[in-house]
Amino acid sequence: MSRKPLIAGNWKMHLSVAQAVELARGLAAEADKHQDREVMLAPAFIALDAVHKAISDSKTFLAAQNVAWAEEGAFTGEVSAPMLRDVGVAMAIIGHSERRQIFGEDDAMINRRIHGALAGGIIPVFCIGETLEQREAEQTFKVLEGQLSAGLADCTAEMVARMVIAYEPVWAIGTGKTASKEQAQEVHGYIRQLLLQKYEKKVAEAVRIVYGGSVKPDNVDALMAQADIDGALVGGAALKFESFARIINFK
Repeated sequence: MSRKPLIAGNWKMHLSVAQAVELARGLAAEADKHQDREVMLAPAFIALDAVHKAISDSKTFLAAQNVAWAEEGAFTGEVSAPMLRDVGVAMAIIGHSERRQIFGEDDAMINRRIHGALAGGIIPVFCIGETLEQREAEQTFKVLEGQLSAGLADCTAEMVARMVIAYEPVWAIGTGKTASKEQAQEVHGYIRQLLLQKYEKKVAEAVRIVYGGSVKPDNVDALMAQADIDGALVGGAALKFESFARIINFK
């Protein structure tokens, strides 16, 4: 089954609104040159509305960096799926390692966020990944199975088929270290086998599994050539037009 690659830029807590708009315009124009891949941009919350207006004539998807589990209520600091939809958001990053490690979001909360996103018509980009200690202890597969099972609790096959899963080895985020193409493919293949076991074959074959972890212009081609790597979730290299445009234009 052919899966359309997704190149996603996570801008984290960077860029002013004006900078985000300028970068988004340039990248959306670059993305529109391609019919065989999709591009997603995730600016900071304060820039979502302005970036949406800047890219509204393009095929580029707008994403939030998180999403609340509830539609509304007394949840200071949270932003709900209906609010995000109101400013043009189509996708949301959920379970990023920085949310897990810095802000203490556990699997149960991530699962609630996934359900909140889906209920509000937003596609989850569900992140899973192991730490360096877990990898060195040869616990990678066990950790990923636990995160995947807990994050997808009470999700039907139809719900899972709408998601994107992002494998982001924590030891490779912002460190300059990258999983080799063989390491990344091995894990992506394992994740797809887990989906095959938990859901039907058409779900496992349809779900895009993207790689995140120091993706750069000089390693994107090798990563994207792997059978089960369906895209990239890019951090630092997504903040500059030249580097992210090259990633969008992977060969």
